[in-house]
Amino acid sequence: MVAIQSFAGRVLVTGANGSLGRALIQHLGATGSAVRALVRSERAAATLRSLPQPPELTIVDWSDAPGLARAALGCDAAVHLVGVLKETPTQRYADAHEGTARALATAATQGSLRRIVYLSIVGADLKSGNACLASKARAEAILLEAPLTTTVLRLPMVLGGDDPATWALRARAHKSVVLLVRGGASLEQPIDARDVVTAIAAALARPPLAGRVLDVAGPESLARRELVRRAASLLGNTPRFVSIPLPLVRGFAALAERLTASPPITTAMLDVLEHDDRVDAKAACDLLGITLTPLDDTLRRVVASGGGSAKGDSA
Repeated sequence: MVAIQSFAGRVLVTGANGSLGRALIQHLGATGSAVRALVRSERAAATLRSLPQPPELTIVDWSDAPGLARAALGCDAAVHLVGVLKETPTQRYADAHEGTARALATAATQGSLRRIVYLSIVGADLKSGNACLASKARAEAILLEAPLTTTVLRLPMVLGGDDPATWALRARAHKSVVLLVRGGASLEQPIDARDVVTAIAAALARPPLAGRVLDVAGPESLARRELVRRAASLLGNTPRFVSIPLPLVRGFAALAERLTASPPITTAMLDVLEHDDRVDAKAACDLLGITLTPLDDTLRRVVASGGGSAKGDSA
């Protein structure tokens, strides 16, 4: 963790009702920034009204570019947290990623908003064959265009909030038998949610980082089975791992996509989850001036009361 960094101005936070959004709102409020939270529904807004320091609230759908432009009026900066890992017929990557990025870019040209921090995903690449990773990269490109002054933070798995990734890790840590795709061979580089919040605040407070794309990851890259093993050991548990072949899971995902409107997993989602995360975390942390929480400290908090978000995406 680091000393609190502050941004002098009004900050628009999109996707604000997610775990990271709520934590960020509290952090920004504590450092003196005015916060305007953008959510899609009254139900989402209700989760923010109960915060100790409730933000100013605006309800706007992602697809409403004029509404988003109005929401951004009077804001000096934006933190764009909107993203989806699983695409469905009613929740498309193009709408959630590129569409919201274009709307935010349009909003910026109509008011004082220029500074943007965008949360993307480790592995985002315009040339990627994965629909999610390619879509995220296209959104990055939109937000990095002038006159915006955007910093992109690419994240891996985020642990320590209140979302499905850590629920899954916490549940696995308690089990005696754990089923993992490929035996949990994929590499994870999980980062503490608190470190993500400080990274966002640091990026906002450092305009020279505009135009930079930073891979902000945790202090260790390790196989998923080792991550589960480490979490389980804090409970005195030693689970046995059972490997599920990747082709079998991919076949199930493909079939589910064809037969159901909202499959539990899609092929694109599966490939993101199986993507190996192994990046130089020090380079980004030095630029941001942040110190990463040791993985075991994060896991102790997760096992005790957990939450988290998979591969960096926020809803």
